[in-house]
Amino acid sequence: MTKLLDMLGCRYPIIQGPIGEMNSPKLVAAICDAGAFGMLALGFISDLEEVKRLVKEARELTDKPFGANLSIMNPSTQGILEILADAGVKVVTTSVGSPRHIYPQIHTLGIKGIHVVLSLHHAITAVDAGADGLVISGLESGGLRSTNPESTTMVLVPLVVDHVNVPVVAAGGIADSRGYRAALALGAQGVQVGTRFIASEESIANQQWKNAILDCSDGDTTLLPQGNINARVIINPKLKEKLDNPNVDLSQEYNLMNAPQAWKSGDFDLFPASAGQVSALIKEIKPVKAIIEEMVSEGC
Repeated sequence: MTKLLDMLGCRYPIIQGPIGEMNSPKLVAAICDAGAFGMLALGFISDLEEVKRLVKEARELTDKPFGANLSIMNPSTQGILEILADAGVKVVTTSVGSPRHIYPQIHTLGIKGIHVVLSLHHAITAVDAGADGLVISGLESGGLRSTNPESTTMVLVPLVVDHVNVPVVAAGGIADSRGYRAALALGAQGVQVGTRFIASEESIANQQWKNAILDCSDGDTTLLPQGNINARVIINPKLKEKLDNPNVDLSQEYNLMNAPQAWKSGDFDLFPASAGQVSALIKEIKPVKAIIEEMVSEGC
């Protein structure tokens, strides 16, 4: 058993990439029951009663271990950690902020923390700050990205593995057994998967969101500027029109605050659908169990 599996307590080293607008205890439970590690997306929730509800529902739906993702910059994070500890949650992932001040509390509560990073520099500083593991998110990942030059998963994962002594989890470009095995060959002890679980039967994502992933081809995602961050999204006709117009300032055309409404309703003219480049490999909606079983299979 690897250090990562020992930490997670599940059968397979596959962590659900938490997505706030797909925050479903039922999906978390389905992933856990299939042998992987489900995650609640608590990073941007401020209502502690809502956190208690989500954790309680997940606990009622599965007897397997699950975790949660926390945003370090969320003022409610300390209260959320206490709720998680009381519920017996043993592992969290952390992101969006320096881990230096929050990790002492994480460890005091008897929890392990895996910090999400996008570069070698931040990987090293996170380990120095006390992170028990790292999620290494390559350029092709979906979700929020930095505005700095970034490396792909193929480059970044082995680079980080060569410089740290904690378990590394690869994220970005992983949707099937090929990506899973490639990540392990690069030195990762596991993977984090987001986009593939959006396009699952148990996912509560709007059907138009799932269809956008199924219809996505090579080169059909882009980084959308949102102030001091970028968001990787699927290019739709309205966005394509703006991309082709040299007079359009994309940073002024879309507001990330509209993303929750857009993704829930399927109105991607309001804000485009979020997904990773790996969408191009996803052509079928499958049950979570089938996705995970194929991912860990030995066949090609």
